[in-house]
Amino acid sequence: MKISQLAKTTNVASKTIRYYEEIGLLPEAYRNDNGYREYRASDIERLVFIRRCRELKIPLEQIKTLIAVQVDQKSSCQEVDALIAQQLEKVRTTIAELTMLEKTLHALATSCPNDKVGDCQILKNLQQE
Repeated sequence: MKISQLAKTTNVASKTIRYYEEIGLLPEAYRNDNGYREYRASDIERLVFIRRCRELKIPLEQIKTLIAVQVDQKSSCQEVDALIAQQLEKVRTTIAELTMLEKTLHALATSCPNDKVGDCQILKNLQQE
């Protein structure tokens, strides 16, 4: 299949597919005599795997690791477990930071009953340490 069909099938932009090839996440595609890339079913599987990892905000370097460990199907999945646990901790940290941000913004949004900028409590609060 051509890159446009692969992009449509996997919901990954053609430009992104080319980038993934360039950095080694996706193997270089076979090229026809006319130079067009030709992709196989295994490329679809790999690209869906990469897309799902990206949806989980897993960094590209860690996706490379996840791809590499799949070579030996009998090896321990300790590395995979650790990688996912690490990503989960990052997400939990982000949630905590966003929760604090939401509380701060809510406090600011409800701090000003005034109608004039000169009396705006939000602006005054933002000027304080």
